[in-house]
Amino acid sequence: MPKLYDYVLSGSCYKVRLLLNMLGIAYETQAVDFFPGREHKRPEFLALNPLGQLPVFEDAGLVLRDAQAILCHLASSYDASGQWLPRDVRFGSVMMWLSFAGGELMAISGARMIAMLNYPGDLATLQAKARTALRLLDDHLADRAQAGGLWIVGATPTIADIASFPYVALSHDAGIGHEDYPAINLWQRQVRKLPGFVGMPGVPGYF
Repeated sequence: MPKLYDYVLSGSCYKVRLLLNMLGIAYETQAVDFFPGREHKRPEFLALNPLGQLPVFEDAGLVLRDAQAILCHLASSYDASGQWLPRDVRFGSVMMWLSFAGGELMAISGARMIAMLNYPGDLATLQAKARTALRLLDDHLADRAQAGGLWIVGATPTIADIASFPYVALSHDAGIGHEDYPAINLWQRQVRKLPGFVGMPGVPGYF
């Protein structure tokens, strides 16, 4: 059975749990005490992921790190419909937004860790970067809505939506509200309506 090394408060782990649930995949979890235990920096975990980061996913002997890579694996291996990772003209756009979710949007993660867990760092700088990323996403979603689209790429949800949703939904933990992002708010409502949607602490199942 697939196994997820998980920290319940991690938005990156939540991305994986969300897609696993939407695809109806049975899996087991191994809780990792990220904070305050820092188990992700212990030798036994570093043997799985030398970067000392979560999540890690094991599946039939394959060990994967990085939430975006895991989402690609799940969509490729378990989604016979091809919806979540389309292999047509949409593929490049999905990958572009996956990179955005694992890059620019992660400023929210950094700001959240400072605000919630007292990690060292420049909160104001990370909040500014996060707001820039949210503005870019909101503008894109507004353009999509004007064209009649509900999702980041194409006419159906993809892993671009799954990868982007968690830290957007958790941004209030970083001191960033959603009142300035109406298109994001509309999109969040649509994600929450998807079959198999589950919340996490800080992300209720309603909006």
